Amino acid sequence: MRVFNRRTLLDACAKHAPAAEALRAWWAEADKARWASIADVRADFPSADRVADRIIFNIKGNKYRLVVAYDFPRHSLFIKFFGTHAEYDKVDVAKVNQS
Repeated sequence: MRVFNRRTLLDACAKHAPAAEALRAWWAEADKARWASIADVRADFPSADRVADRIIFNIKGNKYRLVVAYDFPRHSLFIKFFGTHAEYDKVDVAKVNQS
């Protein structure tokens, strides 16, 4: 999968240093994946959830949340939000767009 926007991810690593290693591990896994459906995503990340056209990933033992939009036919993911679980609880997943 092509993961867009790398700048958002790097900013998240800088802002949330305790999550940086786990976030980079997610990126490495997603970057080599060829997901065609949410079932494919869940094969690699069983706790992933889908809301509208977004997928929510638990990062670092669910202390952080990553929200991405997806375009499976184009093998693309678009980072929309990364933050603590508490920050995630304050956003509208279907509309959030940090990038």
